[in-house]
Formats: sequence, C-alpha cells, structure tokens
Amino acid sequence: MKTKRLTVAQATIEFLKNQYVKRDGVEMPFFAGCFGIFGHGNVAGIGEALKHNLDFKYYQCRNEQAMVHTAAAYAKMKNRMQTFVCTTSIGPGATNMITAAAGATINRLPVLLLPGDFFSKRTASPLLQQLESNFSQDISVNDCFKPISKYWDRINRPEQLTSALLEAMRVLTSPAETGAVTLALPHDVQTEAYDFPTKLFEKRIWYIPRPTPDKYLISKAVEAIKNAKKPMLIAGGGVLYSEAETLLKEFAETTGIPVAETYAGKGALHYQHPLNLGALGGTGTKGANEIAAEADVVIGIGTRYGDFMTASKSAWQNPEVTFININIAEMDAFKHSAIPLQGDAKETLQVLLEALQQYKTEESYTERVKTYNEEWDKIVDTAYEAVDENHPVQSEYIGALNNFIDDKDVVLCAAGSLPGDLHKLWRTKNPKGFHLEYGFSCMGYEIPGGLGVKMADPDREVYVMCGDATYLMLPSDLVTTIQEGYKITMILINNEGYASIGGLSNHVGGGGFGTHYKYRNEETGQLDGDFLPVDFAKNAESLGAIVYKPKGIEAYKEALAKAKTNDRTTVIYVETIRDRKLAGYAYSWWEVPVPEVSISEDVQKIRQQYIEDKKRQKQYLKPNKF
Repeated sequence: MKTKRLTVAQATIEFLKNQYVKRDGVEMPFFAGCFGIFGHGNVAGIGEALKHNLDFKYYQCRNEQAMVHTAAAYAKMKNRMQTFVCTTSIGPGATNMITAAAGATINRLPVLLLPGDFFSKRTASPLLQQLESNFSQDISVNDCFKPISKYWDRINRPEQLTSALLEAMRVLTSPAETGAVTLALPHDVQTEAYDFPTKLFEKRIWYIPRPTPDKYLISKAVEAIKNAKKPMLIAGGGVLYSEAETLLKEFAETTGIPVAETYAGKGALHYQHPLNLGALGGTGTKGANEIAAEADVVIGIGTRYGDFMTASKSAWQNPEVTFININIAEMDAFKHSAIPLQGDAKETLQVLLEALQQYKTEESYTERVKTYNEEWDKIVDTAYEAVDENHPVQSEYIGALNNFIDDKDVVLCAAGSLPGDLHKLWRTKNPKGFHLEYGFSCMGYEIPGGLGVKMADPDREVYVMCGDATYLMLPSDLVTTIQEGYKITMILINNEGYASIGGLSNHVGGGGFGTHYKYRNEETGQLDGDFLPVDFAKNAESLGAIVYKPKGIEAYKEALAKAKTNDRTTVIYVETIRDRKLAGYAYSWWEVPVPEVSISEDVQKIRQQYIEDKKRQKQYLKPNKF
C-alpha cells in the first residue's frame, strides 16, 4: 500500500480539501476553507499545514465564536452543501467556540471544529491554559464540546486520524445528523509525522441521498389528509435545505392546503401567494394562528416544532388534531405523536402529491385563507407607515428597508425584539431572502452571520438588522468584512439596552429590571440613573465601517440608497422609541413562567393570567392506530 509521510495536521488539511458532496447531479467541494486564530496549541500544527496548502484558503477572524457563526450562516445559505473548518488553540480559544457550536447543532448546520488540546504525551503538564482534574488526566476544556457536538473525538495517536476523519465527514454530510463536529487535536500529535495511506487523500465524494418514507406510513398519511376538512402545512427550514419550494407551491395549489411559516422556513412561499398564512405561533399572524387553532390535520415539513412555532404547545386546539411530520430526522418526525414520514422533504412531497391529485379542500376554506392573506397585507402596510416622521418606530425601519431592497437581497437577524417583528412583517420574495438564527437566538450572531451569508452569495446585498445590546456582544468582525472585501449593510438600532427582554420583564411584572444601559444611582443603589454615553456610531467607524446617522425616516431612506453604492461595510445608526413594538395577534402566547408568590400586586395579577393561558396548553398525545 502506498503511503505519504505527513504530520497529523498536514494530513488533516490534505484530506479535508479533497472532500466533495453531490446531490441531484451537482458536485462541489464540501469545505470552502478554514477560519482560524492561532495560539500555541495550533500555530505549529494546523497553522503550518494551512500555510503550505494555498489551495485551501485560510481566513483570519477576530473572535473564535464569530468564526463559527460565520461558518454556520454560510452553511445555511448553501443549504448545508458546503461549510468551513474552524481552528483554535487550546483554552479560551477553544471554549470561545462553544456558544456558536451549540447554535450550529441546534440549527442542524454542519461546522467542523479543530481545537488544539493538551499534550497527549503529558510531558509538560500542566500546560498553559490546561484544565487539571483530580480524578482524571484524560480531560480538557474540549470535553465541554461533547454535549453540543454531533460527533466528538480526540486524536491521541496519528493512527487514529483516518477513522476519525471519515466518521466526521459521515456526520457532517448526513442530512439527519449534521451539526457541529469536534476533533480535538493535541499540541504534540498535530506535529507528529506518520505514513498515511495515499488513498486517504484522493478525491472522495459524499453523496447526499433523498430517502423516501415507508410506503405504509405514506398510505396512512394520505388517508388522514383525504379525511381532513381543515388541514394546514407548516414550512420549516427543511423545505429550503431540500430545495422543495417549487414543489411546496404546487402541493399547496393542488390540494388547497394553506401554508404557515417558521423562522427557518420563511420564504418557502412568496408572501403574496393567496395560500400563504405567514408567520406561525408566538410571533404569528392572525390568520396562521386562527387556522392552527381549528386545524384537524397538521403537516409539518422540516420543522423541529420549537416553542415559538407551537405557541408553547397551545397553537392547535382541535382535540382530534392529527400531525403528519415530514422530516429527515427521526426525532423530529415522531414529535406530537405524528404519523412519522422520515425522509427527504422534496421526495416525500412528490410522493404525497401524486397520491392526492383528486383531493381538494373546500372552496370556502381556501377563500377564508385568501382573505387572511389580504387582511394581513393591510396590517403590514399600516405597520410600515410612518406615524411620526422624526421619531420612527422599529416596524417603520423594517418597512422602509423591505420596500427599498431588491427581491434577491437578504435581511439577517438573530436576537432581541427584531426577530418577532421581522417574522410577522417581512415580505419574503425569495427563499433565501430571510435569514434568521432563531434556534439559539444568539446575541452577537448578526455581524459574523452577515459575513457568512455574503461569502456564500456575494451577488446579493446583505442587510443586517440588530439592536445596540446584540451589537456590543460581537462587533469585532466588522473588521473581517472589510479585510476580505465582503460588504454588508447594518441597520443598528439604539434601544438604550436590552429592549426585548425589557419588554418581557414588563409583561411578567418585572418592570424592566436590569435591562436599561444606565448609570448606577447613588441614592437608590440601582441601575436607574442617567443613560450611559455610549457612541455606537463612533465605535463602528473606528472598526473601519462607513457610518451614517440619519434623523427621521426620509433621511433613513436616503442613507439606504447611499449605502447601496458603497463598496465597504456600512453601518446606518438610528434611534427609536424603546417600548413601541408590534403587538401579538390571535393566540400568540409564549410561555414564560411567572412567580407563584410575590409581594408585587402586578406579578400576582399576571400570575393569574398565566394560569389561564396554561389551560390552552396541550400535549398532543392522540395515539396512532396503525
């Protein structure tokens, strides 16, 4: 057997650059390159290997968490067909990745993490940044990645690398099991040489299958749909990853079954389609939530049924409601005691469509859905309309942006009150035009996420919307967007603190405690003094961004026009009225527990309402009789 003598780090990069994926006849490299920050735990290993592999591009970043966010956003934009490697040193470099790695796994997005690790030979222990344990010498901070990784391994000997790399790729390219994959690479092992079999480095194609569900379960699903009077579809992220948007439209039009959208699935159907009910659940539209309350059959496509989508399991009130879940992941397919159609969304929809050619919901039902669609469009018009030209509220900034951008452009957000308003109000015109990280709702995702989206499709303008609190979490990779020439436009809204959680605090009787950016008051001892003199615009400008500070909605529109002509990352800084957010509609409940005992009369009253709201909560335990 022919061999090639390489270090473990060199062999790792040589292997990764030759991994390809293929689906529907389209083939592409799986890795677009490597993000990394070097320290003593990876500079002489992975760092040296990257330096001499110029065909595997290295990207510098400013924060380890940010680079994993960027990789995840890129993978999402590429429908999980391509991603990045992320490498760090041991210690804080590695643990900084944990937050974003959790987000990648929760959102079912592939990212490969290569953190350095302690010396396998233990010759110099304890190392700088090494975690010591009194019950084992075989533990490091990288063990923290275990519960948030879909595959985890530590390479203690060069011989272990071959099987570990193949297993890592198996998981990364699995539509059902993908997420963060961690290969911990000890300092010394990275630099050790070994005679690796040359076949390991030959081009390897990982075929992405489109499996179909069990035929008997398909027949039971068809039977349930044919007997349905008020069925509904839920478009989740799996519709987009499977590239099933066109088929979803055909399925809805053929059967007359309306479509509601999750955060990840928004854009699966054009917002003007008469069967599009829009956002569902805790941040849902009037029509989507009212149809859900009456639905007798719910067809969930590629959704994991997060609590916002289910209105904390209060969305479906029909006691006889039957769920049919189309999902590549077994765990998600079985949720809510569903008829589990485990398979590819596109292939499964095609099979169902062929069996349902003669099925159609009643015309009165589709007309009702059409009316909801039209009514909601008028509500959006009202929300977009400027009430006070000089003091715009958040929905007006959203509306002006939505009306300005091209159909193919992308809006991106992750945390705060903006996701809820965007879910309800954004008029999606293309499947990739709405990019929300709402599985983890990670503050700080916005800038690196915007970078990842832009890298995935440079021809689109990328508009990042975020509040001041999430901006302060991770502004550093504005520098990376400028360094690499990937321009994004950020709308930075100053809410003087944590506006979203402040509103929630008010809702549960907390009075917004701890959510304003204020000085400590010497008289009260609390953080209720004057507002802090933070200049977000100057901060962004100091990092290299072009900055505009428009006053009023017309000036904001002018800033958007100027930003579009710029070739460098641009920040549009605006201010708003903190507490004027869009109200919820029709059963848009989200469970946040309220103290059972409190000295506050407000909390006591809200607790009683909480008890009433919980009465609508269901467990959806209807048994299947197969």
